[in-house]
Amino acid sequence: MKFFLFIYFATITGLAILFFQDKELEESIQRGSEIYQDFCITCHQGTGEGVANTFPPLAGSDYLLTYREESIRGIKYGQQGELMVNGVTYNNTMPPMGLEEEEIADVMNFILNSWGNASDEMVTPTEVELISED
Repeated sequence: MKFFLFIYFATITGLAILFFQDKELEESIQRGSEIYQDFCITCHQGTGEGVANTFPPLAGSDYLLTYREESIRGIKYGQQGELMVNGVTYNNTMPPMGLEEEEIADVMNFILNSWGNASDEMVTPTEVELISED
């Protein structure tokens, strides 16, 4: 009986966390969509496909999930130099956007969950805060 109660409460707790996180993630994605429209759309386009040989795609990007910390750092501090995305080398400059940690987390959550991208782990403002310029 104790085992059954433990399993029952563990399941209920897990489902509550899952549903809360899904709602929190959805809200973050919505805010991130608005930030993307204001700061990112010019270079990376509304479809997330970027501009061939100039600005890398975010849609279906192998770089975003493989280099999560570097992606966050690029938004937070800007980025320059060579970068390989989906087998294509890009060499351009992205200036820092001047966004707050929560805004960076929101736009990352939008990007990581749009245009064929899917991330199991939500980016949080705390995660962004811990990333240094290096």
